[in-house]
Amino acid sequence: MYVKSIKLINFRNYNSMKIYLNKKVNIFLGENGQGKTNLLESIYIASSGKSFRTNKDKELISINKEVGYIGVELKKDDIEKHIELKLDLNKPKRVKINGVEQDKLSDLNEVLQVVVFSPEDLKIIKEGPFHRRNFLDDEISQIKPVYKNILNDYNRVLIQRNNLLKIIQYDNKKKKMLSVWNQQLVNLGSKIIILRKAFINRLAHISKDIHNNITAGSENLEIYYSPSFKFKNMDKETIINKYNNLLSKNENDDIEKGTTKIGPHRDDIDIFINDKNTRIFGSQGQQRTAALSLKLAEVKLIKEETNDYPVLLLDDVFSELDINRRKYLISAFKDVQTIITSTDDIDIEEIDKFNKKTYYIKDGNILYSK
Repeated sequence: MYVKSIKLINFRNYNSMKIYLNKKVNIFLGENGQGKTNLLESIYIASSGKSFRTNKDKELISINKEVGYIGVELKKDDIEKHIELKLDLNKPKRVKINGVEQDKLSDLNEVLQVVVFSPEDLKIIKEGPFHRRNFLDDEISQIKPVYKNILNDYNRVLIQRNNLLKIIQYDNKKKKMLSVWNQQLVNLGSKIIILRKAFINRLAHISKDIHNNITAGSENLEIYYSPSFKFKNMDKETIINKYNNLLSKNENDDIEKGTTKIGPHRDDIDIFINDKNTRIFGSQGQQRTAALSLKLAEVKLIKEETNDYPVLLLDDVFSELDINRRKYLISAFKDVQTIITSTDDIDIEEIDKFNKKTYYIKDGNILYSK
């Protein structure tokens, strides 16, 4: 699978642009703020319906414009497909695949899969559980689009339950209604837990091997699922029973605080290098390597699940990696369409072995390519 072309209208700092991509390696060069990352962002949105930089669609539309457009043509198994997204300041975004309007954003994941790696991904290692849950949710959604629907339903029920908890603080008669929301929360939450556990088991195995290769066997990467409550067995019945019991046990405390303490919205991932928590004890180099290992593991996981490689988006990461890590990253280009942004010309012998095209960007314009 590879992206053939990108068309943007009133998207970020692009007024009107269409560019045709090389099916292997594409390098976009330019100073900061010229629009390089915006291009990667548009491809990511075409695969997921959302940005990896903002939760506000209105920020995607050019200043003083009311509508924007993203069009991506791709080729998969010798079949051409066309993804279109219309952005509107006053309406929800509209999605079309091959001219047919789609009801769910998750439909995009079945057509185009991407893996994006940027300096921001260090947050997965260095910062709080929110970033690791987002990483989990985004990647599982790509290989199992139904997961996004389950997660959206869970978050909707969670909001309803939390609202009810606040109401009960002032009207205790409403407490009997909690059982309805508890049942829905447990049903959806248990599915999320099982899918996350299975994904992390596979991710841990693949990323461990990759990390071992990058560090020439000097470091051992371990990843563990850290759910909001512990359970001995992974079968659904065990999880549901434990989940139900804990919700009942914590009911009064939840009412007092007006929020739900137990559930996958409180999950985390533990990441260790040589038996030490990487978030706390890892050096900057170790944290970068762990993030790189996770991202390259995503590529392999998507290939295993979909029988096709994703598009790899690398946003200004080469300057953050030493020469050995750069070389290992480049070795992943062999079977993957790769789109790279950088402020400097990437002068690495290994990258010159690939069929590649370089573009120069200034003020949202492609000045020339070679």
